[in-house]
Amino acid sequence: MKAITMILLTVFLGKGCSQEAKNDLASATIEYVANTRGFYQKITIQNQKVYLNSDRNSNKLGDSKDISDADWKALVGSFETIELESLPTLKDPTQKRFYDGAAIAYLKINYKDKEYRTTEFDHGFPPVEIETLVKKVVSFGEQE
Repeated sequence: MKAITMILLTVFLGKGCSQEAKNDLASATIEYVANTRGFYQKITIQNQKVYLNSDRNSNKLGDSKDISDADWKALVGSFETIELESLPTLKDPTQKRFYDGAAIAYLKINYKDKEYRTTEFDHGFPPVEIETLVKKVVSFGEQE
């Protein structure tokens, strides 16, 4: 009887944790910005919607699109692997932005009333630790 109780308890707790992770991303705001002198792209993800803005002088979120369930699951999976506290210390793999070889980019995540922001890196070449998440976020801007 104790064994059955332990198995059921483990199953229920395991399902509760995975649902909590989805709720965590639902309560987070992800913002990706890439820009140079002639290029600006801001992608904001909030509440299973993506907002695209290409006007650097605008304070608005931009045009919105719904995120499909499959894309949302991929984002949740990527978001779960990130250690938010380590974002400011991630190392950029390339420095093409120093000679106009790539746009300057950064990732910012607002989560539980706290802001986590990476240092600047080259657009298209994010730090390895956040590469999956960044590529998924950037793909929403390429779907137009």
